[in-house]
Amino acid sequence: MRRTLFLLALLAFGAPSALLAQQQQPPGGRLGTGLPVPRYVSLKTDRVNLREGPSKDHRTAWVFQRAGLPVEIVAEYETWRRIRDSEGTEGWVLHSLLSGRRTALVMPWAKGDTPPVPLRDGPNDRGGIAAQLQPGVIANIKSCDGAWCRVVIVMERARDVDGYVQQDKLWGVYPDEKFE
Repeated sequence: MRRTLFLLALLAFGAPSALLAQQQQPPGGRLGTGLPVPRYVSLKTDRVNLREGPSKDHRTAWVFQRAGLPVEIVAEYETWRRIRDSEGTEGWVLHSLLSGRRTALVMPWAKGDTPPVPLRDGPNDRGGIAAQLQPGVIANIKSCDGAWCRVVIVMERARDVDGYVQQDKLWGVYPDEKFE
C-alpha cells in the first residue's frame, strides 16, 4: 500500500521517468517481457539512439553506429530497455532496436599492445589456431559451456571463421554462463 501511494505521488508531482522506471522495477528483475534482467542482447541496426530516459521526449545522449554490438539490458519499462555497453555507458533504447541474437566483443578492456586472442579449432588450449582476434572484434556466439564459447567471426571479404574462444576473453556472456 505504501509503495502504491509513493508511486501515485511520483506520478502526480511529475517524477523523472528514470526514477519512476526504477521504482516500477519489481523484485526479481522482471517487467513486461518476463525475461531475466540483466541479460545480454545486441543492437539490431547501425543507428541506435541512447536516450536519457524511457521516451522519445528524452534527449539523445549518444548514437551507437555498430549493428551487432553486444549490450546488457539492466532494466525494462514498457517498450523501453535501459542498456549498458562494454564501457559502462547506460541509457534507454526502444526495444525494437535490439535483437536477441547473442554477440560478444573480444577483450574490449584491452589496452595498448595486447596480443591477439586465439580462435581455436576446439574448446581447449590444445586445439589448432583458426585465427587471431584483435580486441574489439564482434563475435557471433553459437554456444557457451561455461569455459569456452563457440563463435563465428563474419568476414567482409573472405569466408566466415568458426571456432572457440575462452569465455573470460569475451564481453557479452556472463562468467560460467552455459547455453546452446
